Formats: sequence, C-alpha cells, structure tokens
Amino acid sequence: MASAQGGDSKLFARGKVAELRLELNSGSKKDKNFTTKKIALKKIVANMTMSNNDMVALFPDIIGCMGIQNLEIKKMCFLFLVNYARMRPEVAVKAIPVLEHDMEDPNPLVRALALRTMSYIHVREFVEATVPIVKQLLRDSDPYVRKTAAYTVAKLYDHDRHMVEKSDLIDRLNGLLRDDNPTVVASALAGLMDIWERSDAIKLTIDYSNASKMVAILPDCSEWGQTYILEALMSYVPQEAGEATLLAERIAPRLSHSNSAVVLTCIRVILYLMNYIADQKQISALCRKLSPPLVTLLAKGPEVQYLALRNALLILQRRPEVLRNDIRVFFCKYNDPIYVKVTKLELIFMLANEKNIDEVLTELREYATEIDVHFVRKAVRAIGKLAIKIEPAARRCINLLLELVSTKVTYIVQEATVVIRNIFRKYPNQYESIIGTLCEHLDSLDEPEAKAAMVWVIGQYASRIENSDVLLEDFLDSFSEEPVEVQLALLTATVKLFIQRPTKGQDLVPKVLKWATEETDNPDLRDRAYMYWRLLSTDMEAAKRVVMGEKPAITAESEKLDPQTLEEMCLNVGTLATVYLKPVQTVFRNARPKKLHDSPCLQRQEVAVPGLRQPGDDGNKSLSGFGFGSDKAVQRQGNMSAAVSDADAYFAQQHTRQQDGFGDQGHGGGYVVSQFDAQVPVYSAQGQPNNADLLL
Repeated sequence: MASAQGGDSKLFARGKVAELRLELNSGSKKDKNFTTKKIALKKIVANMTMSNNDMVALFPDIIGCMGIQNLEIKKMCFLFLVNYARMRPEVAVKAIPVLEHDMEDPNPLVRALALRTMSYIHVREFVEATVPIVKQLLRDSDPYVRKTAAYTVAKLYDHDRHMVEKSDLIDRLNGLLRDDNPTVVASALAGLMDIWERSDAIKLTIDYSNASKMVAILPDCSEWGQTYILEALMSYVPQEAGEATLLAERIAPRLSHSNSAVVLTCIRVILYLMNYIADQKQISALCRKLSPPLVTLLAKGPEVQYLALRNALLILQRRPEVLRNDIRVFFCKYNDPIYVKVTKLELIFMLANEKNIDEVLTELREYATEIDVHFVRKAVRAIGKLAIKIEPAARRCINLLLELVSTKVTYIVQEATVVIRNIFRKYPNQYESIIGTLCEHLDSLDEPEAKAAMVWVIGQYASRIENSDVLLEDFLDSFSEEPVEVQLALLTATVKLFIQRPTKGQDLVPKVLKWATEETDNPDLRDRAYMYWRLLSTDMEAAKRVVMGEKPAITAESEKLDPQTLEEMCLNVGTLATVYLKPVQTVFRNARPKKLHDSPCLQRQEVAVPGLRQPGDDGNKSLSGFGFGSDKAVQRQGNMSAAVSDADAYFAQQHTRQQDGFGDQGHGGGYVVSQFDAQVPVYSAQGQPNNADLLL
C-alpha cells in the first residue's frame, strides 16, 4: 500500500504537453494491458488536478483514446472530458459519437459511465444529444443504468428546464416509481425531489397508497436511498389521523439505523406526522421513541454530536416531553470541544426542573471552575437564568453565585453581577441583602455589560445603599470614556438617585444631563437626557412614575423561537438551517419554504399575536405586548386611536406651561408633540430653539 502511494506521488510533477503526447501515443502492440497509456493518462489527470491548463492541448489525443475497450482508461478519458469540455466545446463535441457508442456497450458499467459523463457536461450539443438517449436508458434492463438515468433527468433539468418540461422525461421518471428495484425507486424519488425544489410549476403529490409502498421498500434500500424516501414522505399530507399514526409507527424502526442522516430524517418525518395526530397518548408514545436515537447520536464524533444537540434544542421547544428524563446524558465531558459543551449547557438549562435542580447546580459549580473562560461565563449565566426560571430554587442559585463571587475571579464576578441584576428584576424586594457583597467587588468590573448592571443596581436601590451617591460619582469620573451602554445606565441611575434622594443627587443630575446633551454625539443618549430633563422640569411626580415605575416581568424564556419559525424549523430537522436555528431561506436564499399543509386532521396550534384580538377577549388589552409596561401598567379601552388622541391632548396642554431648570417658569417655547402635526420648533424671542434654554 505504501509503495503504491509512493509510486502515485511521482505522477504529480508538472509535465510538458509534448512529452505527455509522445508517451500517450507510444506503446507497442505487445502492451495488451495498455500499461504505458495508463501511466501517461495518470500523469495527465495529476496535472489536471494541479490546475495545469496546458493539458487542454491534449484534447484530440484523449478523444482518440476513448475508443479503447478498457474501463480504467475510459474513466480517466471521461474525467478529462468533463473537466475541459467547457473550455474547448468545439473539440469536445467530437467525443459525442464515442459516448453514444458506449451507451450501447453490453457492459452496464460502461453504459452508466458514458451516460453520467454526458450529463455532467453543460454544453448545448451534449445536452441535446443526451435527451433521446436517456429516454431509452430509463427502460434499460440493468437497474444500475436505470438508477443513473434517473439522476441524469435531474441534471438535464438543471441544464435546461424548458427543454425537459417540453419533453416527456418527467413523466418517464415518474414511471420509475413503479420499478421493481428499491434502489431505482429511491433514485427516481431523489430526482423528482430535486426537480420539485427548483420548479414552481411542478407539484409533488404523494397519497397514502404510494407512501405505504415507499415505506415498504425502505429496508431494502441503501442508507442514502432511505434518506431520499424519508425526505419524499414530507410531501405526503395525511387525511386521517390513523394514517399518520400508522405511517409513523412503520418508519420508527429507521430510528435505530447506524447512519445519522437516516436517523435525523426519520425524526423529522415523525415530528411532521405528529401534527396530524390528535390522540395525545399516541404522541407521547412517539416522543418516547425519539429520545433513545438522539441520545445514541451523542456517542458519535463531535461534529455529529453538535448536530444532534442543535436539533435537540429545537425538538425540546416543540415537544418538551422528548428527553424529559435524560438530563444526565447532556452533562459535559472533560474532552468535549467547546462548541459541544456550550450547546449541552443550553440543553441542561432547558431540561432543569425542581426535581433535578440540586444535581444540575452541583454540575454547574464544577463547570464554573473550568479553565475555558468562555465556558465558565456561560455556566455562571446559566445559574442566574435557573434562578429566574425555577422560583423555589432561587435562593440556592443565589447562594451558589455568592460562593463563586467570593473567589474574586474577575470574569466570574462580572458575569455574576449581570445575572444578579436580572434576579433583582424578577424578584423585587426579596434578595437585596446581597447588594453589599456586590459593592465590595466594584474594582473587578471592567466590561460594559457588568458595569451597566452594577450601575442599574445602584440606581434602582439608591435609597437602600447608604453611599450610593459616592459610588455613582466614582463611575461618573470616566463618563466621557465609557461605552454608550454604560453612559445610558449612568444617566438613568443618576436620575433615579435624584428622585429617591434629592439632596444626594441634586449636584450630580445637572452635571450628567449637561454632559449627555452637550458633549455627546450619540442620539439615543442625547434624546434620553432631553426627555429626563423635560420630565424633571415639568412634573416630579410624573418623572417618578416613569423612571421608577413597575418594570415588565423578566423571564428566562426570551431565547425561544416564535411559533411560526419553530414550526418551519421542525420541518427542516437535520439540515444546516437547524444548526443556525434560523429559517431555511435565511441560510439558503433559493430554498423552498416548508409549511404544514391543510388537512381535516391537522392539529394547528393557536398562536396569540400581541395587539390582535383573540376570540373571547373583552377588548381591554394591556400594552405590554408593545413594550409599554407590565400587565398592571397603562390599560386603555378600545383601540390605539383613543390612547394616541389622549397623548396629543396632554402634550398640547404642556405647550402652555413649559418650564426650565427644576420647576422655574420658562418662556413658553418648545416642541408640541402630535402624531398628526409636523414637528416644527417654536422659537423664543432670541431666535434660537427653546431647548437651548434648558442648558442655561
């Protein structure tokens, strides 16, 4: 073996055309095995592989060798033809008679090889010459040739779809579905699926009878043939729940196949058929069958593991009962790649509940002491998210976070600060006793997100932190150098300090508002500062209600896909789109979008869309769906127009009593905010927009 490889390596030397031509045409009559020609052709193929385009000059000599009745020589000559036909089409057409002659060869391998070669070449003459030949070979006596002919129809459709649609090739290909050979049927399905993906005019329809026949031949097909058949079953639309149940049970044995593509495609089909099954017991039984194959895939290589894990994330969102009791199999191993570990961490979070939370927290404590910084951050964040997700375990999660903070490792402290901010939002007035511990580690904070989180805590609980003004002032020393995220947090925290402790914040607020309006180029920061200044100038009670008002409830489920996207993604399990967890058209621009087809037995999930009236609603809706606060916040009757009118009336009244500073009477200028009126500044007597007076 080694000597053979060593001999082949000598072929990869840049050769000269004249020498190779001489070697190709030499060879005595005694050389019955064509050894000299084979060596010369190997050198030519090696040079072709090295992108030596000088080899194209040997085209006439290669065509001369195609007539030699030796399969090895034919393979190399056909490879040369496919590679250079588009560069020299006028010479390549001379090979058509040789290929047509080979398609009548008694050896089925030669017939199939010649047909495959012709279908690869995207030259008009070759495409036109292939059509009548493929019609004949679709009825060939050998199944290998018929299989090759089935794929050829799909390639011809890619070359010239109009020519194929005008011919009867698609009908002939459809006829192959009744072939006796399972491999031929699978190849015909693969060809039809490929044509259907590229065509808007062709519709692929499979009834229960055909679907049942396809399932029956599954065990006799190769692994790729099984994949094609399972893929095609996604075009079958059950008309009765019993049909869907029976079909799902019949394909379930494919879940134990050794090929991961077959397993994942089978899972996709079963998930699809579940949408047409009404009996919850049947669905639960099928879900229990989906767990073992997903777990088995975790014993394969890291790449297959990662694919299985990403698909498990998707499946759990749609069918939570899958993998419900299998959390231990997702615990990380020391030699797992980082991308596998992070994905396992997401699954551990999704599967965690009150029963296994102690086991999960013990595991996460181990992860938080790992060497990989990125993984440690993810583990700490997962602990915080579990406190939000599982309320009875919140105290245990917080104790673990404080234990990790006490290690004084910088990146652990910073991640813990971020998640504790979220815990405070989830459970107000419950765990504020730990604020002192956080304040002891202010020096460890150097990342924007961690700083912003700590500043939020100081501002939100300024009345409880004795030296909150001093802490904020320390952060404000570097206000101009901070990222916008931190500047926005500092601006809001300073206003909260002033509202809760006016004597402590009265010196800081004007200074921060001046910086945020005069010395920044960021429109978000500047607009927020103007809004706060106007609120504080107009009505302190209103400012308190806006700034210190009840916040929307925070949940740990924000990373879930929306129902429409989730439905589409479940129809693409096992594809690249599920690795990115994005709709298939986002990943593949020309891909055909998939959706559930209507049927009498379709079990459509109701999707509540924020802002739309649902059946049985009384018309009173919270505006929290639009981002206007929690369910206890602003409630309006009827539609949005009443709220808009009230807002316009309110701002019009404010136009008559604009104030500057913190309560002094102003000049009466400013902006009148109305949804329907143009926004025109009202100038003061000095001829400048009145907002300039705010800064005096």
